Amino acid sequence: MADYDLVIRGGTIFDGLGHRGEAADLAVKDGRIVAIGQIEGKGREEIKAAGRIVTPGFVDVHTHYDGQALWENRLAPSSNHGVTTAVMGNCGVGFAPCKPHQRDMLVAVMEGVEDVPEVVMTEGLPWNWETFPEYLDVLDTRELDIDIAAQLPHSALRVFVMGERAADHEPPTAEDLAQMRALTTEAIHAGALGVSTSRNLMHRTKAGELAPSLHSEEDELIALANGLRDAGDGVYQIIPRVMGPAADEFALMRRLAEASGRPLSYSLLQMPTGDPDEWRVSLDGLSAARSDGLPICAQVAPRPVGMLYGLDLSFHPFSLHPSFRPLLDRPLADKVAAMRDPAFRAQLLSERPEDSNPVSVKTVQAFRYAYPMGAAPDYEPDLADRIDTRAAALGITAEEHAYDLLLEQDGKALLYQPGANYRDGNLDAVHAMLAHPGTVVGLADGGAHYGMICDASFPTFFLKRWAADADPDQRIPIETAIAALTSEPADMVGLGDRGRLTVGAKADINIIDFAALRLHNPSVVNDLPAGGRRLRQLADGYDATIVSGVVTYRHGRHTGAVPGRLVRGARPLAA
Repeated sequence: MADYDLVIRGGTIFDGLGHRGEAADLAVKDGRIVAIGQIEGKGREEIKAAGRIVTPGFVDVHTHYDGQALWENRLAPSSNHGVTTAVMGNCGVGFAPCKPHQRDMLVAVMEGVEDVPEVVMTEGLPWNWETFPEYLDVLDTRELDIDIAAQLPHSALRVFVMGERAADHEPPTAEDLAQMRALTTEAIHAGALGVSTSRNLMHRTKAGELAPSLHSEEDELIALANGLRDAGDGVYQIIPRVMGPAADEFALMRRLAEASGRPLSYSLLQMPTGDPDEWRVSLDGLSAARSDGLPICAQVAPRPVGMLYGLDLSFHPFSLHPSFRPLLDRPLADKVAAMRDPAFRAQLLSERPEDSNPVSVKTVQAFRYAYPMGAAPDYEPDLADRIDTRAAALGITAEEHAYDLLLEQDGKALLYQPGANYRDGNLDAVHAMLAHPGTVVGLADGGAHYGMICDASFPTFFLKRWAADADPDQRIPIETAIAALTSEPADMVGLGDRGRLTVGAKADINIIDFAALRLHNPSVVNDLPAGGRRLRQLADGYDATIVSGVVTYRHGRHTGAVPGRLVRGARPLAA
């Protein structure tokens, strides 16, 4: 009879707490780590891990699987990159609370802000809830490949309380504010990890209307903070306003943290335009706040937050041109055939993008700052390879060059536009943000931007780029990098029972061939509800991923196991 459910033998164990790796065995029983060291007993299943690193499962605190967790049981692409717990409900968007007549409004917001197609949500969402606790009850029935945790989204809450007034620039009444405060407390008591909001003016519906949370003034944001204070638990997650005085925005976040008495997490990026020192001002404010004892933390991306253009994606240089619109929903082969017609080419090149959403127009126009994505993903491209630079060298317009590039690989070619975090043509700003003691790796956005962004591969990129390939003066020690993906984000959201390989911790584990770690190029698959398409990105190097002691992935392939469940509320480490 086996002594343990699982024994991992001979790997180099990194505990996720920043300590150096040590060769040891690890035993699991009933979903928990029960022994680490030289283990004499036998496991019902045993994995040889010599020459491999053994890490805690990765914790991703910024995802949008609010819908995907209801229509499928694999939360890819995050689960392809060692993630074993995903926190969703970020950016103030989600699907609960929601009254039946409000569903279209929440779908429109999610479609515009997070690029989840309307038809996918219409087909995939069961809508068998109204309140946020009821939504959690539905999630509680799901069996998934990873664990999930939810936050209360402000835009949904605002619509639930105020109805049409939520999107009509109307201020909330005192009664509205009291109800939002009470419902925030109710959500935390039901198991939400926190409340989220957005002040980013780019967060709009597809038609260009601002997300409901963007109409909120400070009194409403304070009402949410007071709801957390009343609950005595939870994290306040905020997308701050960018392209404005960073000091003023940080001062607001300080006031929210002070009002709630709870941790606050915000997104921090180096923006491509505007004040070049904005991110530094925010880091200075973060240092001061933490010195004053305020538990504020910034989520930072380990590479450029880049958008992909392609004929089969949400945007490309000609997707908003009048002559291309009839082709938008046509098969890729039809688009390619039309674009190879010289007359169509001339017509398309004579037009300009047109759309009611100014953000969409700017997104399309930014194609000239994109780069061809080659045989392997390059997230630090050389300025000489930028489309406008290449076009100038060829003596043609950027539009003409992009047109030709899009037709390569039978229309499957991708263009990569590194927006945020690449203003200087390097990752020095990223390194400075990652090195700050008040930041965590985040913003991967798994479950969102199905046809625009594929950043759920952040964990793999972070490990390889910063712990293996970086120059010595910027290299992050592997034990530090692993802590940044595990215990640090877990602790930030109150999940102290995971993100560490210690006796008593939840048995979420990765076994990684560190030398073989490699990212594949993103590719398009049509496997969402109603045949919707999404980007996926695979990786080499993950020998096994384990959730609650059960192997879910072997060498990148799903085993069929779905031990992942909803996590309700903060989880201290079990004794």
